[in-house]
Amino acid sequence: MTDLAKYRNIGIFAHVDAGKTTTTERILKLTGKIHKTGEVHEGEATTDFMDQERERGITIQSAATSCYWNDHRFNIIDTPGHVDFTIEVYRSLKVLDGGIGVFCGSGGVEPQSETNWRYANDSEVARVIFINKLDRLGANFYKVVEQVKKVLGANPVVMVLPIGEEEKFTGVVDLLTRKAWVWDESGDPMKYTIQEPPAEMADLVEEWREKMIETAVEQDDAMMEQYLEGNEPSIDDIRRCIRKGTIALDFFPTYCGSAFKNKGVQLVLDAVVDYLPSPTEVTPQPEVDLEGNETGEFAIVDVDKPLRALAFKIMDDRFGALTFIRIYSGKLEKGSNVLNTFTGKTERIGRIVEMHADERVELSSAQAGDIVAVIGMKNVQTGHTLCDPKFPATLEPMVFPDPVISIAVAPKDKGASEKMGIAIGKMVQEDPSFRVETDEDSGETILKGMGELHLDIKIDILRRTHGVDVTVGKPQVAYRETITQRVEDSYTHKKQTGGSGQFAKIDYVVEPGEPGSGYVFESSVTGGNVPREFWPAVQKGFQISMDRGVLAGYPCLDFKVTLMDGGFHPVDSSAIAYELAARAGYRQSMPKAGPQLMEPIMKVDVFTPEDNVGDVIGDLNRRRGMIKSQEPSSTGIRIKSEIPLSEMFGYIGDLRTMTSGRGQFSMEFLHYMPCPRNVAEQVIKETKEREAAAKK
Repeated sequence: MTDLAKYRNIGIFAHVDAGKTTTTERILKLTGKIHKTGEVHEGEATTDFMDQERERGITIQSAATSCYWNDHRFNIIDTPGHVDFTIEVYRSLKVLDGGIGVFCGSGGVEPQSETNWRYANDSEVARVIFINKLDRLGANFYKVVEQVKKVLGANPVVMVLPIGEEEKFTGVVDLLTRKAWVWDESGDPMKYTIQEPPAEMADLVEEWREKMIETAVEQDDAMMEQYLEGNEPSIDDIRRCIRKGTIALDFFPTYCGSAFKNKGVQLVLDAVVDYLPSPTEVTPQPEVDLEGNETGEFAIVDVDKPLRALAFKIMDDRFGALTFIRIYSGKLEKGSNVLNTFTGKTERIGRIVEMHADERVELSSAQAGDIVAVIGMKNVQTGHTLCDPKFPATLEPMVFPDPVISIAVAPKDKGASEKMGIAIGKMVQEDPSFRVETDEDSGETILKGMGELHLDIKIDILRRTHGVDVTVGKPQVAYRETITQRVEDSYTHKKQTGGSGQFAKIDYVVEPGEPGSGYVFESSVTGGNVPREFWPAVQKGFQISMDRGVLAGYPCLDFKVTLMDGGFHPVDSSAIAYELAARAGYRQSMPKAGPQLMEPIMKVDVFTPEDNVGDVIGDLNRRRGMIKSQEPSSTGIRIKSEIPLSEMFGYIGDLRTMTSGRGQFSMEFLHYMPCPRNVAEQVIKETKEREAAAKK
């Protein structure tokens, strides 16, 4: 039996290029898991094992690995920073107990850091902060601490101070012990000395140490009183208070260093042991029933309780499908049967493996608190719960956003369509934010995703990993339709074909709903003009129809249907007759209700050097962008804006040209807004032309 108090399930998350993967590499080196450190920029990082990751120098899918530090076991997940892959961050955070938020010492709190921080807040994950790259030009530890407060609304508790900055950065002062850790220039993380802090930093050390103790003792009233009377608490007491506040998410212990130069990482590892929770110290996962309502029961982390595990990631590799599982309670044993509460079927556990990026170690069993992978599960998907068949329960499922961009693909070789179908099927299982559908009119395969880069990578994986060469159409925006006017209408469905016929009469009101309300149906029929048992058929008829709007065939959003009255025939009325009446009513009334095309608006965050601000803002305005704010930083300007997705295709190339390759941007879906008339007319025209061409 392993001691759960010595487990730490942690994730490392941050903006693109803040140094997450490099930090992970240093942790693996320090803990003895790897002997040669791989560099991201050389395409050698352990956790970036996909070809696409090594070439682009970015992390695309979260990688899991385990290691040991001070006899504590760390299960670490290195997550992507790119906005198109936030789904990887979101689902990793769902199963972690703690995290390390990495921020760049010169870039500070960048757009994607905000999204990831928000996800971590939603998932109630305790975190320590690591301000990295303090050896970089423009690095400023104190400024980033201020940004964490202002931009993230978080409360950082500074635990170490940097000795020197930029190229003069040599080490850190540990405020708890008042000792300086100074590394030499060899780049070896073990070549450091612990000494007295530089004399010129004495006042600064005392000032920040006092702030740290004041924040810590707020967690314990008795200690607070002692402190106010002039008695300084012991180091162990301060640690205990900081641990309590960190787990309660009251504040975040903040460290600094340079992962690339191997400076400062040991103290972060000590902080993970000292301050981040073990699996038994976090709020237990709520259990829900099949309708998704909370039952009031919780999956308490305990080896002796019935099995509860969540599948949070599926990955296809050369050995077959790998299902990553976080075990919340009980034990998982090789050869045992588990129940998947989503499908209602049992599955046999074949092989259990502990992952180290793309290598694996076979295990005979795993227990509460572990993160492991199971090979060869047939019908398990992301978010499914696996449990003991004798004690079924479902854990809170994951919710994934809808894709906003689509492209049509077709295999170049006609014989490869079956191979392409199998490959896309595997990719959809791995990534819940990636969807596929077949266009009924044209027979084309449509891939849908979260952004251009997302779909770019998927096409690359299709070609290289699965060996399917495809031709790719132009990206298409996922438009929607809605209505702007209230319409009262009536429809009678009559059909007489010998024997009993069909009859249904409905009087109804169609009106615009609140933004985000979706489709709402209610009935105010009194008396028996439309019998109660036929109301669901009317509701279903309108609901089925809303998938196809009347302007350009896009799904319809946010409208309300009220069934006011109607008529029925004692013999000829049936549920199907009312459903058909509702479908025809939809087609009859929607064109009268002021239909309007809606387009997805993206929250766009652009970083540009100061010299190029004018060009970048001019370009954003040309793209129908609304500039929301401009924030100066030490290395440039951050421009926040809201822009229609249709105007953002190919933006990265234009931004690089304008800023000589120094600009960066990220975007994520914000909401739908009405299209300007000229844009709507063009979209409707193009859609109709495309459909006409497909029919030929």
